Amino acid sequence: MTLNLCVLTPNRIVWDSEVKEIILSTNSGQIGVLPNHAPIATAVDIGILRIRLNDQWLTMALMGGFARIGNNEITIFVNDAEKGSDIDPQEAQQALEIDEMHNLACLFVNVK
Repeated sequence: MTLNLCVLTPNRIVWDSEVKEIILSTNSGQIGVLPNHAPIATAVDIGILRIRLNDQWLTMALMGGFARIGNNEITIFVNDAEKGSDIDPQEAQQALEIDEMHNLACLFVNVK
């Protein structure tokens, strides 16, 4: 038995396919979803979505939103999402460093 997973951002459909299982980061912790999961709606935290296709696990970075789970269908609406295979590690490191410098600059501005 499978689940139909659809991951949507305001601009695009990131994923729309059948999966065996997911592990989703919510505001209250991670949840695992298998076929016949009880219906729920939950806030989605910034974090990693893990997707199982048969014996293979894939990852996707999610930037917060909400999810609806029921009738073996999972719909995840997020601000942005990126498949793990599409993330450039060097670009991600540079973005992290820029963000850290920005946060540090904001700290100094707020101290004055």
